[in-house]
Amino acid sequence: MHNQPSRRTAAPRPRSPWKAAATLLATLAVAVAPPAHASLFSGDTLDAVANGAAWVVLFIAPLAAIGIFLIIHILPEKIAEKKQHPQLDAIKTLCLLSLVFGGMLWPLAWLWAYTKPVAHKLAYGTDKAPLKEEGGALHLLDDANTLEKKES
Repeated sequence: MHNQPSRRTAAPRPRSPWKAAATLLATLAVAVAPPAHASLFSGDTLDAVANGAAWVVLFIAPLAAIGIFLIIHILPEKIAEKKQHPQLDAIKTLCLLSLVFGGMLWPLAWLWAYTKPVAHKLAYGTDKAPLKEEGGALHLLDDANTLEKKES
């Protein structure tokens, strides 16, 4: 025969008075609670709010996001122009290429704008480029017109 240990059955515990009170309170709260509403608005007001939210989400937010993206994207150009970086035109080009490649080159342009051009200083004796009277950050058409005038 197999000797199995005998299982003891636990004696039933008396219910706590706190548990009974909590159950009664929860039942009372569910019975008295008002019906829930999904929105603060109803009827025509709800339609107007939904239309306004749709306009914001579909048109205004994407335009604002594109504008903010472009403003952030030209920061390396503005920094390089302010610091009179001798490689400003190359930084401009990298910023434009970064737009084509989805912003992946932007951190590189940003770092380049903050670097000190040591090789340029060794070659030319200065690490600053002279300020141009015409052109600047994001004046590509003006720069192209000036280049055409110089060539002819």
